Amino acid sequence: MTGLTSSYGAGCGAGQSFGSAVIKSWLAADSLQTAAAALLVALGAVPGAWLRFKLVNHLEPLLPRRHWGTLGVNLIACFALGLVVGLEQSCGEAARRLLLLLSTGFLGSFSTFSTFVAELQTELTARRWDQAALLLGGSLVGGLLALRSGLLLGAGP
Repeated sequence: MTGLTSSYGAGCGAGQSFGSAVIKSWLAADSLQTAAAALLVALGAVPGAWLRFKLVNHLEPLLPRRHWGTLGVNLIACFALGLVVGLEQSCGEAARRLLLLLSTGFLGSFSTFSTFVAELQTELTARRWDQAALLLGGSLVGGLLALRSGLLLGAGP
């Protein structure tokens, strides 16, 4: 297992990034399939965004800074994405629909890159270099480790 590209690309065309084969196949089809794909993404996005909102707001009073809640949510999303990709065994129609719903919809709205960058900018502007370094390193290194852990767990033995 070498990552998202090979993990997903093994059955869908080597070298394609995760999701690109799914999106290309749906967009190349008729408009009804495109509408169905958009609906799946939207159906996943609503609960993903709601859960992020609830979780970050619940954690806020427990943490010294709000950005640690965002970091936690993003790490959970990285692990879950790795798990979903690791569990995905084929590129059949049902698997594509599930990937759109879970990865693009739910996890795409559950995680938040823009909030991470805004919170990182806040720490940099306030000259809290240690907080900025921990947030940046934790997000990048932690995200990669979480994703890899999910991939390994999902792929199984």
